[in-house]
Amino acid sequence: MTRSSSATINPMAPSDLFGTLTFLREAERLKSVLRSAYTSTGQQESTAEHSWRLCLMAMVFESEFANLDFGKVLKMCVLHDLGEALHGDIPAILQHQSPNKSEQERADLQTLMQTLPAGVADVFLALWDEYENASSPEARIVKGLDKLETILQHNQGDNPPDFDYGFNLGYGQKYMDAHPLLRQIRGLLDADTSARQASTAPLGSQRQES
Repeated sequence: MTRSSSATINPMAPSDLFGTLTFLREAERLKSVLRSAYTSTGQQESTAEHSWRLCLMAMVFESEFANLDFGKVLKMCVLHDLGEALHGDIPAILQHQSPNKSEQERADLQTLMQTLPAGVADVFLALWDEYENASSPEARIVKGLDKLETILQHNQGDNPPDFDYGFNLGYGQKYMDAHPLLRQIRGLLDADTSARQASTAPLGSQRQES
């Protein structure tokens, strides 16, 4: 059977294609943005790596979120930290020192997307706003999964000796009510956190993630 429908697909305008490739080149900067978490081999984690496993985390639990728009969930997972490509990640434990974090990250996202076709950029920004404001069931699920992925990484990381596991016990708790599964996972991760905390002497200030 011939795929005649392909003949009806209009190719992207050269200017839009060029602008989209420019955006992708700029977005590559997220691969070099480091978070304060460490991998199990002691390598400092990048924001892009965190976003990748957040997507994977959502995918493995997709059947639990059957009433959600899962395409929107994945898009939010990909986009939620993209603005950090320009000014980096601010650890949650330090965010009180940066009250304009959300505004800066939104402005940076708009800067990154300035070469995208307007329709695409508008959709991406609307999804980011929805996530940032936790204004939909999908956004609240992604908020919760984002915190859980962070804690999962903290607990399995080869961390510095002064790492503050106790901070994680309160981190992101307000997002766990979005779904029973989030609370179930959180219970298991909190037990892991407490075990790591018990095995590590408290040594002062720590590195922590947004």
